[in-house]
Amino acid sequence: MDFFRLKDNGTTLKTEAIAGITTFMTMSYIIFVQPAILSHAGMNFGAVMMATIISSIIAILIMGLYANYPIALAPAMGENFLFAFTIVLGMGVAWDKALGIVFISGILFIILTLLKVRESVINSVPEGLKKAIAAGIGIFITFIGLQWSGLIVKSPATGVALGDVSTNFVILFLIGLIVMFFLIAKKIKGAILLGIIATAIIGIPMGIVRFQGFVSAPPSISPTFFKLDILGALRWEYITPIVVLFLLDFFDTVGTLIGVGSHAGFLRDGKLPRAGKALMADAIGTVAGSLLGTSTVSSYIESAAGVSEGGKTGLSNMFTALCFLLAIFFYPVVKAIGGGFSVGEVVYYPVIAPALVIVGCLMIKSIAGIKWDDPTESIPVFLTLIGIPLTYSISDGMAFGFISYPLMKLFAGRIKEVSPVMWVLFAIFVFRFIALP
Repeated sequence: MDFFRLKDNGTTLKTEAIAGITTFMTMSYIIFVQPAILSHAGMNFGAVMMATIISSIIAILIMGLYANYPIALAPAMGENFLFAFTIVLGMGVAWDKALGIVFISGILFIILTLLKVRESVINSVPEGLKKAIAAGIGIFITFIGLQWSGLIVKSPATGVALGDVSTNFVILFLIGLIVMFFLIAKKIKGAILLGIIATAIIGIPMGIVRFQGFVSAPPSISPTFFKLDILGALRWEYITPIVVLFLLDFFDTVGTLIGVGSHAGFLRDGKLPRAGKALMADAIGTVAGSLLGTSTVSSYIESAAGVSEGGKTGLSNMFTALCFLLAIFFYPVVKAIGGGFSVGEVVYYPVIAPALVIVGCLMIKSIAGIKWDDPTESIPVFLTLIGIPLTYSISDGMAFGFISYPLMKLFAGRIKEVSPVMWVLFAIFVFRFIALP
């Protein structure tokens, strides 16, 4: 165990094992959620589950062995919604080309990490916009969760309206939400995962969850394995989703590394040692995920739970990866929980929906500290915040902010506050609306 320098870091094998398993417990909901989300893009449920698990294992092992940090990775919440609902369903891009877009964004991430220019990109985007993007995605995820539950439905008169709360699937959703409220209030680790499992168990006698066993042979990954279309993704009209995916992954990764690093005491003079290696784990994970058949892979803030249990080295990640590996044999459970409940031609996800609502609630806290009294900051932030859920598009919502921010600074005579990178992003988003409507 000298490879992980356990003694130097003041930890033990037992502590790292507990930390790794704890991290898995807090983030493993993605195994159920990811296939449900990407199946909306026309992708095979079982293949996405396998791609999700394998890409997570690859990235987790790289982070542990190469960077020696107890920070786990998996397909990111937010980026998966961008992939399915904005790029595939919104823009009409075939999912194989969308995987090509993910691949290109991952390669871009690798190049900028190798060139060590990541700090200039990060520092060029205003802090307020970064926070607004995260919060806007949180609202978007919650909105979709409410739709998937049946609590919010389409209305020809008002666009959306309250659904029928007397239906069994809506009742199950409300029960699941209350269960998660209780677990989170009690600060129970793995509250989201335990809430999903509890909701699924309650849904069995209600006839909503069709349980067909615990263990089976892993599903085939062949429907998505190496099915990406890289050449098809190299088109001008796809420059916006490529840039957006890259920026989202960049901000998510840096924010998570700083957050977990600060919590664990890893920072030195405000900087994270071996940051380049940690970022490379994200970048390689994203490229691997696109090859396997899943959306952008990123570091998970839930890793802080494992750190709280004493995890200090990459050995913790070895145990997290092992847990993910064992999960491939529980496909019947994943299918029962994430497969959905059909009512006519509409499919509801009352077991998964509470988790989406909770994740959205956790993401909205990022708006703290925004300069609301400065209109050159607050107006772009507000437009981004409401633009993402109301346009049903993360990239369009981001465009509201990236276009309005330089304009507000220009009109206020504060153009020096706008970095060259922001003007480049301004031009990209304007080009997207004018040339590629």
